[in-house]
Amino acid sequence: MNELFADRKTPPDALKVLTEKLGQLTPEVRKAAEYVLENPNEVGISSIREIAKSASVKPNTCVRMAQSAGFTGYDDFREPFREQIRRGNHDFPDRARWLQSIAKGGKLSGLFMDMAASAIQNIEATFAGTNDKAMKQAADAIVDARRTYVLGVGIHNTNARNFTYLADMALDAIQCIPKPGSNATDDLVRANENDVLVAMTCKPYRVEVVEAVSIAKSQGATIIGISDSPASPIILNADHAFVVDAQTPQFFPSSVSTIALLETLMAFVIADAEPQVIVNIEEFHVRRHQLGIYVEDP
Repeated sequence: MNELFADRKTPPDALKVLTEKLGQLTPEVRKAAEYVLENPNEVGISSIREIAKSASVKPNTCVRMAQSAGFTGYDDFREPFREQIRRGNHDFPDRARWLQSIAKGGKLSGLFMDMAASAIQNIEATFAGTNDKAMKQAADAIVDARRTYVLGVGIHNTNARNFTYLADMALDAIQCIPKPGSNATDDLVRANENDVLVAMTCKPYRVEVVEAVSIAKSQGATIIGISDSPASPIILNADHAFVVDAQTPQFFPSSVSTIALLETLMAFVIADAEPQVIVNIEEFHVRRHQLGIYVEDP
């Protein structure tokens, strides 16, 4: 990016410069600029050939358009729009189309690096936002509860079931909801002040999870909320709140930091529980070996 545009790195800035230059452009370059100004969401997810075709101009006209806005070329111009999608500021379909455009452009090695970097950054940001005291308090609530309900739907249903599967080896009173053929609000009908609800949802927030948290809260249950924003409705209602970073180049929220957080919470639950918990886990695995569930070493 050249010096003229060194301090203009967002799509609104790029479009503002393009608008200011519009009267100075040749007819063909202006045609390309007008298409971009009218269809800014297409920039980050379309190739230069696709934009040129849609604007009824030649690809090199798009290059001149980008240069007129202070960029060295079209790829330079498009980068702020792609970065906006990477950061999750577009709808899922746009982000999916952006991924396909990367594949068509033969840039999958860049996608690979972006995925690795975002996974690491998500975990670092998530753990930087909490601490061992907050984790222990949440674990205490689970250990002391009469029953712990774990709620996740959609992509978080697997996370909820995995947490429940692991916890069930050590604790008797843990249940994943919604149960098959049921819904979360029905499953919480007997929840009270002696119980805990672990709930998770990320943008766009699932209605059934938000409603379940509200109902459980009104019945006196302790809420452990896991979401991607301090303003999330389940975080606002939580007694123990954990904000996870779910940014990703993918078109759906990342579960990497949620899984890492849940695994850490499980470790704290085990560390916090009675010695009998260790016995329970050992008996669980002994029985599985006896039943021939595992492939034994030669």
